[in-house]
Amino acid sequence: MTSYTANVRDMQFVLHELLKVAEQDVPGYADMERDFTEAVLDAAGKVSSEVLAPLNAVGDHEGCVLENGAVRTPKGFDAAFAAMKEGGWTALDCNPEYGGQGMPYVLNCAVGEMFVSSNMAFNMYQGLTHGAVSAIEAHGTEEQKATFLPKMIACDWTGTMNLTEPHCGTDLGLLRTKAEPQEDGSYSITGTKIFISAGEHDLAENIIHLVLAKAPGGGEGTKGISLFIVPKFLVNADGSLGARNAVSAGKVEHKMGIHGSATCVMNYDGATGYLLGDLHKGMRAMFTMMNEARLGVGLQGYAVAEAAYQNAVAYAKDRLQGRAVTGAENPGGAADPLIVHPDIRRSLMDQKSFLEGARAFTYWGATLIDRAHLMQDHEAEGLISLMTPVIKGFLTDKGFEACVQAQQVWGGHGYIEEQGMSQFTRDARITMIYEGANGVQALDLVGRKLAADGGKPLMAFFEMVKAECKAHEGDARMTPFTEALKVASKQLQTAGMFFMQNGMKNPNAALSGSYDFMHMMGHVCLGLMWTRMAKAAYTALDGGATDTAFYEGKIATGRYYMARQLPACSMHLTRIESGADPVMALSADQF
Repeated sequence: MTSYTANVRDMQFVLHELLKVAEQDVPGYADMERDFTEAVLDAAGKVSSEVLAPLNAVGDHEGCVLENGAVRTPKGFDAAFAAMKEGGWTALDCNPEYGGQGMPYVLNCAVGEMFVSSNMAFNMYQGLTHGAVSAIEAHGTEEQKATFLPKMIACDWTGTMNLTEPHCGTDLGLLRTKAEPQEDGSYSITGTKIFISAGEHDLAENIIHLVLAKAPGGGEGTKGISLFIVPKFLVNADGSLGARNAVSAGKVEHKMGIHGSATCVMNYDGATGYLLGDLHKGMRAMFTMMNEARLGVGLQGYAVAEAAYQNAVAYAKDRLQGRAVTGAENPGGAADPLIVHPDIRRSLMDQKSFLEGARAFTYWGATLIDRAHLMQDHEAEGLISLMTPVIKGFLTDKGFEACVQAQQVWGGHGYIEEQGMSQFTRDARITMIYEGANGVQALDLVGRKLAADGGKPLMAFFEMVKAECKAHEGDARMTPFTEALKVASKQLQTAGMFFMQNGMKNPNAALSGSYDFMHMMGHVCLGLMWTRMAKAAYTALDGGATDTAFYEGKIATGRYYMARQLPACSMHLTRIESGADPVMALSADQF
C-alpha cells in the first residue's frame, strides 16, 4: 500500500521565498501571509493523506460500474466527496458572489496538487466542475450564472466538457453533434460524445454538461461550432430539479488508469440545451475551460510523480540490497539500503530536481493567470498563453518518465499490482494524451504561440532570462546556475531562429522539430526556476536561517538539474537543426 504526505515545506518555500506572493500587488495576495497559507495547506494536506490517499487503490481496483444507465463510483468516494464539499475545498478560488471563497488561483493550485497526488481519479470530479464554472462565469448570461454557479461551486452539481466524438478528437471542425433551435429559445441537442470525464456518476444530484455542437447557419469547420449548457436534469424556474433530460451514458470506458474516474460515452437524443455565449462562437467559450484544464493537466503530470517519488524514496531507504562500493554503510545488517548506490541516487535526483522545478514553474504560471484575470495584465496574459503548452506538454512527459523511474526503484516489486507503484505509472499516462495530446501542444507552441502578438511574449521571456543571469553577476555561488542557463537560453533562441529561417519555405522543417522545441523550452523554464530558487536559498542562509539542511539540499538539487538535465537542450537543438529530411524520408508505404 502506497502513502502520500503533502510537501508543505516546499510549497511554502515556493509561495513565499521564490514568488513572494504576499508582497505582490495582485488583488488578494496581501492576505496570503505565511501563517495563513500554511494553515490552509496543512488542512488540505490532512484531507489528502487521511481521506483521499486511502481511497486511491480502492478506486483503482473497483473502478466505476454502469448499471441501468447509472454509474456507481468506488466505495468511499461518496463520503469523501461530501467531506470535500463540507470543507469548502471545491470553492476555494471561486467567486464569492456565487458562494466561493475568493482566494487566489495560485493557492488553489497548491491545494489541487495535494488532491491530485493523493487521488488523481477522485479529484477529476471537482476539477472538471471548476473548469465548467469558469466557462459559465465568463460567457453566461446573468440568469445562467445565477441558476448554475452556486450549485456547481458547492459541487451539489458537477460539470463536464464535451468535445470529442467517435470520429474526431483534435480536429473539432469535423464534429457532427447537431443543435436545432426551438421556439422557446432552447436547442435540441443530438449526437454522441466520447471520453467524457465524470459524464455520469452518483456523487452529485445533477450534472451540467457543456457540449460543443453545430447549429444551423454556422458554416463549415470550427467557425460554425456553438457551446451549450445541457443539464442531466432540467432546472425549474425556482431552482429545483425538474424532468430528466434526454442525455445518458452509453458506456464507461475500461482504461489503462484513473479507474476511479467515470470516463463515459454520452448520448444526446434531442436533449434540451441552452446556448452559452455567442452563437457560432463556441470554441472561444470552450477555450476558457481548455486553457485552465491544460495547466491543471500539467499539474497532474508532476503531482502524480510526486506521490510516486515519495514512495520510491521510502523504499530506497528501507530495502536492503548489496553493499556500497566504498564500504558497508549498514555493517550491522545483511546488506546496505538501496539509497547508497549511485544509480539509485541518480534516479531519485532526476525525480526530485524535476518535481521541485515543476512545482515552481506551475505556481509561477498560476500567478500569471491571477495577474491576467484580476488585473487585466496583457503582458501576463501573453506570457501564460505562451507557457501553457509547455506546462501541459513538458511536465506531463517528464512526470510520466518520473513515475516510471520511481517504479524502477522498486524493481520487480514495482511491477506487482498490489504494491501500488504501477498505479502511478498507469494514472500518469493519460496526462500526455487528454486536453490536447502533447504533439498537438508542441504544434500549438511552434505554429501559433511563438509568433503571437508579434512575438512579444517570447521576446519578453528571453529578456526575463537575460535579466535573471545579469542580476547575479559577481556572485560566484550562482555561476553554476547562470552559466548553464545562458547556454540553454542561447540554444533555445538558435532553435527559434532556425524555425524563422526555414519554416516559411519548408513548414515541415519547423513542425518536425516542434516536440524538441517544447522540451527545450521546458528545460529552460525549469532552469530559470532553479536559478531563482538557488538565489532564494542563498538569501535565506545568508540571513541566518536555521533550517540549513533544507536550503543546502535545495541548492544541491538545483545544481544537479543544471549539470545533468539542462544539457539536454543541446541534443534537442541538434535534432531541430537536422530539419525535416530525416523525419519525412520514408513514403507512407515504407512504414
